[in-house]
Amino acid sequence: MAEHPVLVTGATGKSGRRVVARLRAAGLPVRAAARTGEHPFDWHDRGTWDAALEGVRSAYVVQLDGTKLVRPFVELAVRHGVRRVVLASGRGIDDPDYVRDGGGVLEGLLDSEAAVRGSGLEWTISRPGWFAQNFSEGFFADAVRAGELRLPAGDGAASFVDAEDIAAVVVAALTEDRHAGQVYELSGPRAVTLAEAVATISGATGRDIRYVPLSTEDYIAELGGQGVPRADAEVFADVVEPLGKGADEYVSDGVWRALGRPPRTFAEFAASTAAAGGWPA
Repeated sequence: MAEHPVLVTGATGKSGRRVVARLRAAGLPVRAAARTGEHPFDWHDRGTWDAALEGVRSAYVVQLDGTKLVRPFVELAVRHGVRRVVLASGRGIDDPDYVRDGGGVLEGLLDSEAAVRGSGLEWTISRPGWFAQNFSEGFFADAVRAGELRLPAGDGAASFVDAEDIAAVVVAALTEDRHAGQVYELSGPRAVTLAEAVATISGATGRDIRYVPLSTEDYIAELGGQGVPRADAEVFADVVEPLGKGADEYVSDGVWRALGRPPRTFAEFAASTAAAGGWPA
């Protein structure tokens, strides 16, 4: 399949752009598909789907949260002659008590997994936990740069996974034959509390960063004071809730099984991100 472009949806996202970079570094042709960027692709515009799939034999599918669009997309992929698909999913989706899911995110993920399993394609599912990169380019990044992370998560911990490891697993599944039918739950090598995480970043950057645990109501009120509608603030609180419950403390073996090596530590993530200027003052 080396002469065919590898389709990467969500190509500007945390995992997608790293997958694109690794495939290109290996000399493989890539169709980097996203709403903005090299190849226009919009989950809500089915008129963009055929062009994305034309001539493709393998694809990394990063789904749109709260939708069930992967199923028709995979059906179209089969008609285009795609043979291999790697689906980005998430840890905790088979635990009904993992999180309150008012937006239908878990329902959508489960439908997407069922769709690829029943597609007749060679499929692999990536189930990463909390990204370490949430501290540098995601959910927590602005607060970390400001020097204070305030969340309703108590002393909860998570086995944060480096997006570089996620990308390495995805590229292996896209380019090697031994990953068909595998579900890879991905995590770091040990659980890290939020206080430990910001202390590690402090050590790597030489800056004073602290974590302040809040009650859920105080967190929602603070977001409200920043102009966030209460309904949205409650969704953010729901997203953070698994951290406070320790629902992501457990360590998964997906990186080991897929790559034959241990996952990167949070300290390694922090050091490499700091060295690359990931937390500008």
